[in-house]
Amino acid sequence: MSKKHQPAKAIQKVKQFGEFGGVNPSITDSATFTFLGAETMLDTFEGEAEGCFLYSRHWNPTNKYLADTLAKMEDTESAWVTASGMAAITNTILQLCNSGDHIVSSITTYGGTYAFFMNYLKKFNITTTLVDITDLEAVKAAIKPNTKILYTETMTNPLLQISDIPGLSKIAKEKDVKLVVDNTFTPMIVSPAVLGADVVVYSMTKFINGKNDCVAGAICASNDFINALSSVNDGTSMLLGPALDPMRSASILKNLHTLHIRMKQHSHNAAYLAKKFADYKELKIIYPGQEDCKGYKLLRDMKNHGFGYGGMIAIDLGTPEKASEFMESLQDKGVGYLAVSLGYFATIFSNSGSSTSSEVPIETQHKMGLSPGLVRFSVGLDHDIKATWKLIKETLKEMKIEK
Repeated sequence: MSKKHQPAKAIQKVKQFGEFGGVNPSITDSATFTFLGAETMLDTFEGEAEGCFLYSRHWNPTNKYLADTLAKMEDTESAWVTASGMAAITNTILQLCNSGDHIVSSITTYGGTYAFFMNYLKKFNITTTLVDITDLEAVKAAIKPNTKILYTETMTNPLLQISDIPGLSKIAKEKDVKLVVDNTFTPMIVSPAVLGADVVVYSMTKFINGKNDCVAGAICASNDFINALSSVNDGTSMLLGPALDPMRSASILKNLHTLHIRMKQHSHNAAYLAKKFADYKELKIIYPGQEDCKGYKLLRDMKNHGFGYGGMIAIDLGTPEKASEFMESLQDKGVGYLAVSLGYFATIFSNSGSSTSSEVPIETQHKMGLSPGLVRFSVGLDHDIKATWKLIKETLKEMKIEK
């Protein structure tokens, strides 16, 4: 396996100072930028002027501060920040694919990604084959001569399957396709680029920002890929215009510097709750930090040291009705919120089949093994997780769910 690398230290290597002595970089509140000479403007349009900024849809100093820090965290040459996680995904796919191309993707993936692959890309005659991403032989067999992308999530949404990134990278290189990995659930825990991914995408709305006060995304990749994305002539991100507001970039950058602390606490709390939930035989629990979980050994071997196994738990209550009763009771008791999204400082839970995976047809949900009663449980940063468990235990008792 790859060397163990410490993203928390990598973040600190990017030295950024405000222009007037501030400890935080100054926020560039400008849509356009001046030039001392017309020739420099021309060079900037042609991508030949270092350190110059043209227009905030192209690059902005504040966005570049954040992008440079993300690149350090992921150990990639460069990065690009977008106005949403879906913008990061769609821009990456459209930059790599042309009409008539083919994608191989995990069948278990975020509902919005599924809808983009299976519905929207039909407009461009781009097709997608869905596979069990844990079956490397099935992945290899699905690749065609016109396949351009192998796409997966490090920890899939919502079933928390673990993708063998080194194994997938080997297949991608053998077949001359690009491996794109969504690492939204496992920032700092796993470093996909170090393990062989060509492009790493994020919804920064989730754990990276951690405050649920903005929507944002990121693309981490080589200099060549990011330069191609931002080309004024044919760059997908430049021409489709998913620019992140610099005010939000500045806020995310500040939050990013506590990510290593937050991921440790998310993981600690989730591990504690998962162990308690596992005592209830009526509940089917998926937590990759438990030794009896199918993906445990793989994640153990891929992950960076010290950040745990993540803050996500999948809890199967069997039916949507029981899932609703469970979530409503927990919300009433103050355990967390019945809401979509994840990675918040408070616990958030939702019934995946009828919410964040609702774009996935029922027959496909059945095929991937998504139970109608599955609750995606994003564990928060509770200081006293034992007290939180007491409240959850009350709900289980009220629902007559016994050990």
